[in-house]
Amino acid sequence: MRIIEVVGAVITHGERVLCAQRGDAGSLPLKWEFPGGKIEPGETPRQALEREIQEELQCSVDVGREITTTVHAYDFATISLTTFLCTLVSGEPRLSEHAAVRWLAPADLPPLDWAPADIPAVEMVASGLTS
Repeated sequence: MRIIEVVGAVITHGERVLCAQRGDAGSLPLKWEFPGGKIEPGETPRQALEREIQEELQCSVDVGREITTTVHAYDFATISLTTFLCTLVSGEPRLSEHAAVRWLAPADLPPLDWAPADIPAVEMVASGLTS
């Protein structure tokens, strides 16, 4: 099965973290995720994340340190997800591909219905391991 390299942004603004709910069309409908997407040929993971956040949410982030990389086998592909701690630099997230976004305290993340590949990063953020 093919491996798809993707990146996710743990975007912080003050004491809150941005969570994005996938749309109801496509894979993993209505699951929550850290926003991001596929790394295109010639891009570094950080460049891909900056581009994806601009495209998906029409805002800009400063991509900081790597949090973790998780590999998860879905029925459609194996995803290698690398998440980065990011800070909102400009703009407010706007919905274009997602059904909803929420700013939540880290401790409030686990009850959401997360995409499986995001769960290890969620647990790290919720437990304060990324501080």
